[in-house]
Amino acid sequence: MRLTLDENIEEKNLDYRENRLNQKKKKKSNPFMGFLKFLGYVFALIAVLVITGLVFEWVDKLHLKSVMDLNEEISKPANASGETLTLTQAQLDEMIAQAVAEKEPIMPDIDTVRAEAAEEGRADVLASLMADLSTGDESMVEVLRPYYPEHIVAVSGGKFHFVPIDRSLKQNTYSEANLTILESGEYQYAIDEQVVSHKGIDVSRFQGNIDWKAVAEDGVEFVIIRVGNRGYGTGKLVEDASFDKNMKGALEAGLHVGVYVYTQAITEEEIREEFQMVMDKIEPYNVNCPIVFDVEKTTGNTVRMNLLSVEERTKLTKLFCELVEEAGHKPIIYHNVEMGALMLNLAELEDYDKWLAYYNDDMYYPYEYMMWQYSAKGRVNGIGTDVDMNICFKPFWEE
Repeated sequence: MRLTLDENIEEKNLDYRENRLNQKKKKKSNPFMGFLKFLGYVFALIAVLVITGLVFEWVDKLHLKSVMDLNEEISKPANASGETLTLTQAQLDEMIAQAVAEKEPIMPDIDTVRAEAAEEGRADVLASLMADLSTGDESMVEVLRPYYPEHIVAVSGGKFHFVPIDRSLKQNTYSEANLTILESGEYQYAIDEQVVSHKGIDVSRFQGNIDWKAVAEDGVEFVIIRVGNRGYGTGKLVEDASFDKNMKGALEAGLHVGVYVYTQAITEEEIREEFQMVMDKIEPYNVNCPIVFDVEKTTGNTVRMNLLSVEERTKLTKLFCELVEEAGHKPIIYHNVEMGALMLNLAELEDYDKWLAYYNDDMYYPYEYMMWQYSAKGRVNGIGTDVDMNICFKPFWEE
């Protein structure tokens, strides 16, 4: 996808557009720097374990002392006459065992103490790490994520967010073992050594003049073409200047085609306006791939859609999808990890397929998605600029 400005701003300030593009794309993190930063937390964990070891030693001694104290207590005079109670070793052992058993509620099994202390120590360090991360440094994200398998770790608003994974939602079943990255950088997904993914791209006017025959010969099977966008400031709805040219070229080259609209709608009326623009523009064409609602966060506190609540944003997203279905087309929701974790209520959107933007190869995102935008810097024959690269896991055009 490409984040765009209002039509008059776009033409006057291309440099600013590029900055916005870069803000939208996930930066490649520096794993080495992230590792160095994480060492501090590792040292903290080691310190806890060392302290825990000392506690173990103290508990061992306390446990032994308790038994010795019981032994001494049992050996004391047993009656007021001062007579010493004489016991056999077997009787003494039995009394000690009984006394220890009676004290068990306050003196648990030493192995249990050790296991619980180790787990509590690790949990304390991880909880402290979660609480203390007040700034979102993306070089840390990939290092942190394996330590919080029940959370989605996302960077938003300059902070790390640890969002519990909702296991009631549809989970994806993809395995990294089935993912292959070719020398060209292209991703392929296979099941039982059979490639089941389909190669696709998405384009707008920023890709310039496209040789669609060369694109098709490069193995691209489908393309998602931008219909238009709404300005993030003025709210003006603008058609993409290259839409018709791209649609005709892609269809003539035999590609399967879908479309998307980049939304900044904040009212139901604006949602209906975007929907109607899409319907009017695709009416002459055979669109056999999904119609995409591109819902994204844009940098800036005053950006109109950023000001919506999760409930409001979810309601508008659902409305667009319902309108598309009523018109006989298949809707799909485009979002990234941040949007999925923090800015949409996915439980309300379970009925609709998702298109995930995630520029790593670890297939980290837990929820179900049918399309994956894995790069914003792909290269395809017939296109002279970087282009977004995608795979879909099922052929939408056969449904």
